[in-house]
Amino acid sequence: LAALDSFRFVIKGGLAGAAVYVVYDQGLLGNGTQGAEALRKAQAALPPAIQEWTSYMGWEVRTLPPTPKLDFSPSDSWNKGVQTVMSALSVAPTRACEYTVEGWKYVKDLVK
Repeated sequence: LAALDSFRFVIKGGLAGAAVYVVYDQGLLGNGTQGAEALRKAQAALPPAIQEWTSYMGWEVRTLPPTPKLDFSPSDSWNKGVQTVMSALSVAPTRACEYTVEGWKYVKDLVK
C-alpha cells in the first residue's frame, strides 16, 4: 500500500514538473510580450489540434466554431494594473488621514 502511494506521488510530481516545464518552455513565465506571443501560438494551433483529436476519437465534427478573437495584450493589462496599484498607494496616506478625520467627527457626534 505504501509503495502504491509512493508511485502515485512520483507520477503526480512528474506530471506537475512536466506542466511547469511546458509553461516555461512556451514563454508563459516571461514578460508580457512573450505571453502575448504564446497566446497567438495557442490560438493558431487550437483548431487543427481539436480537429485532429476528434477525427482520432471517431467523432464527426462538421465545422468548428472559430476561435474567439481576443483583443487582449497581457503587457498592457499588466502595465494598467501596476499603474492602478501605484496610484492607490500614492493617495493612501492622504485618504487615511481623511477617513480618520471623518471617523473622529462621527464619534464626536455620537458622544454629544
